Amino acid sequence: MIDAFHRTEGDINFSPARQDWYALIRNGETARYLEEDERYFLHQSMSTPCLDVLHACQGIYLTDLQGRRYMDFHGNNVHQLGYRNAFILDRVKAQMDVLPFSPRRYTNEPAIALAARLASLMPGSLNRVLFAPGGTSAIGMALKLARIVTGRHKVISYWDSFHGASLDAISAGGEREFRKGMGPLMPGVERIPPPETYRGIFKGDSDLLYAEYLEYVIEKEGDIGAFIAETVRNTDVQLPSQAYWKKVREICTKHGVLLILDEIPIAFGRTGHMFAFEHYGIEPDIVCLGKGLGAGVIPMAAMVTRDEYNIATDVSLGHYTFEKNPLGSAAALAMFDYIEQNNLLEKVHADEIFMREQLQALQQKFPVIGDVRGRGLLWGIELITDEKTKTKAVKESELVMYECLQNGLSFKVSQGNVLQLSPPLTITREELQSALGILEAALSKVFSSQHQVCSSI
Repeated sequence: MIDAFHRTEGDINFSPARQDWYALIRNGETARYLEEDERYFLHQSMSTPCLDVLHACQGIYLTDLQGRRYMDFHGNNVHQLGYRNAFILDRVKAQMDVLPFSPRRYTNEPAIALAARLASLMPGSLNRVLFAPGGTSAIGMALKLARIVTGRHKVISYWDSFHGASLDAISAGGEREFRKGMGPLMPGVERIPPPETYRGIFKGDSDLLYAEYLEYVIEKEGDIGAFIAETVRNTDVQLPSQAYWKKVREICTKHGVLLILDEIPIAFGRTGHMFAFEHYGIEPDIVCLGKGLGAGVIPMAAMVTRDEYNIATDVSLGHYTFEKNPLGSAAALAMFDYIEQNNLLEKVHADEIFMREQLQALQQKFPVIGDVRGRGLLWGIELITDEKTKTKAVKESELVMYECLQNGLSFKVSQGNVLQLSPPLTITREELQSALGILEAALSKVFSSQHQVCSSI
């Protein structure tokens, strides 16, 4: 029997607060569909039972069966351009009328155009591309290519990292929730602590010690072919220093280790640049992309690597049925055009300034906010119950989330106490202000005198 307080990665499915939420939203139709979902889908952590039943979406909003609208500040990071973006849908519909599928052994114009577009956006010799139907598959291709290029099978990753849910991806990843009970996984994976910046542990470039630990493991372990990491950790918004990534790049080059950057959830303007690594002035050896690449319409992912690594002609690195998907390619090309034509990168830079000012003002008002960190339209708000011990406000974070849901704001809680805010890049300033108003009201209600948390700090 599952513990009533069981929580996994902030998606809290079995707590009393979840039951209270169901009591609020369940009418006959919603209850029936939720029960059918539980009956027919194989249950798994983080998605069973479901939160609600969706009926429609538009712009930044999700709409459920009863007509409730939620501003979506999560979106699984596929919603950079909002939902049902007409510019994207028109391009996909036009492609659907001409060539909706391209069989293996053939190519097509949209796929070639997208590969060329990605190459044009990348620095240096990062101009070789393979497509895949999802980000996990892109990670698998990257791990294969690293073995071929270096002749070494060992990989270094972070503890608590996530790079996908397949066996090879969870082998490289560091989240126990995905690895527990799986038995033997891919050998040769060494994990190091991530340069976590939350709770005020690091200031400036003091995370450089963690880069030095990477070199220590490379030298002691030997036979390391690749280091795989998210440039910026999406779930709880970890922002390493520029000095950290510069040092990592230097170490990987020195030891002939390929630097694989997983930007599946954070590319395409989320951080204010097209790619997060641009903030750090570094050049990876392999970049994995996905989620937003399909513009919230078609599953699409990609691996981009150096021209000099085009040496696997006798190996099937991917060979996926939907590899050169013309619909996904059309969606991705439309996504890039929309970002450029609407100057979204400049907009996100301005939104970052606004969000930082507003969230820091909230932090001044609510001492329970132990840290605010973010870049572009990716923000983490860490809630604590004790300023000295930095004790996580896990129960309170959950209550804030459900209070926000009741008032039309949806987001994810990560690490038990980090409110992760990642709205569509198309969000208006008025919508941002409205969402922050909902959040402020929820914080006021949850941390009122009846909870006695504010007064204890």
